[in-house]
Amino acid sequence: MTDVRVAGVGLTPFGSHPERSGRDLFGEAALRAFEDAAVDRADVEELNYGNFMGALAEHQGHQAPLMAEAAGVSCPATRYESACASAGVAVREAVRTVAAGDADVVLAGGMERMTNLPTDEVTEGLAIAADDLYEVRAGVTFPGAYALMANAYFDAYGGSREDLAHVASKNHENALPNEYAQYRKEVSVAEAMDAPPVAEPLHLYDACPITDGASALVLVSEEYAAEHDLDASVAVTGTGQGTDRMALGDREHLARTPAADDAADAAYADAGVEAADVDVAEVHDCFTIAEVLALESLGLFEPGEGISAAREGITTADGDLPVNLSGGLKAKGHPVGATGGSQIAELTRLLRGDHPNSEHVPDAEVGVAHNAGGTVASAVVHVLEVAE
Repeated sequence: MTDVRVAGVGLTPFGSHPERSGRDLFGEAALRAFEDAAVDRADVEELNYGNFMGALAEHQGHQAPLMAEAAGVSCPATRYESACASAGVAVREAVRTVAAGDADVVLAGGMERMTNLPTDEVTEGLAIAADDLYEVRAGVTFPGAYALMANAYFDAYGGSREDLAHVASKNHENALPNEYAQYRKEVSVAEAMDAPPVAEPLHLYDACPITDGASALVLVSEEYAAEHDLDASVAVTGTGQGTDRMALGDREHLARTPAADDAADAAYADAGVEAADVDVAEVHDCFTIAEVLALESLGLFEPGEGISAAREGITTADGDLPVNLSGGLKAKGHPVGATGGSQIAELTRLLRGDHPNSEHVPDAEVGVAHNAGGTVASAVVHVLEVAE
């Protein structure tokens, strides 16, 4: 097994780009990644590409060959789909491929284009990540589903809307200096509390936005990095994946996310680290309650303790364990097929010291990324470390 290094990362600005095609967005992210990596495109042996709803948003299936062309690579290309964890799964398979010695250079990432559709069509498109037979046909949407999870959490452990408002306010503040973030605006706790309801107890600022964007990573073997004298100081040392029952009604507990528990356990074991070793985290906060659930599944907080982490300042930029310094899905944005790659890109920049929020984690050596699909029926976790 070889060490897997992140040679380069590339992102588009997240936001509304209805005039741009998906291939244009991914091509830009790939260009930035290659420039950051100083790796020749001709050396890429595989492309792992994540996308969820391209067939609906762009009437375009079979996207992997298109994205290979857009990225300027000539190699086997595969599209991965796991709802909002699509890019996370794509990256995971790229990591496993390089670690196994089956390739020295893999391009991985994802793209989603959503704002060209009306909001109701986006909502309908995202809903296919839920159980159609037992949830969607009954009228369940993801805001409603996460509201059920939030209420279950409050019933089991306590907590309040104000606790969630602190999560929203924190992540908006983190997004302010991030040039790739969709919403670079402050949102106070009071503003989050006063926002209109979406599905109680979740209000407007508890939900992530509809977003266009792309992410790309150039992953290389340790040997390739050394041979080509690359500045690849961050390694993906652990990866894990988990699965849960699709429908909430089939689960034993709505206030826990076992798929993420399993993914975290596997990733930590793969990396040879523990939750206590983590210095910084990027987690899947599609709704504010999702950040709380993620922190507990990652073992960073005990069940029932994650809800107060933002309010107590533990997970703020200046806290003991900064979470979502990118702004998270909440403020940076959530182009669903790109998010898992974006999280790795942001963590890489934070650990390298060239992220606008790196000043808050100057001595960080271990980061963890948590990417979830649907109501966490799918989850992928990666551990990143500063290489020795």
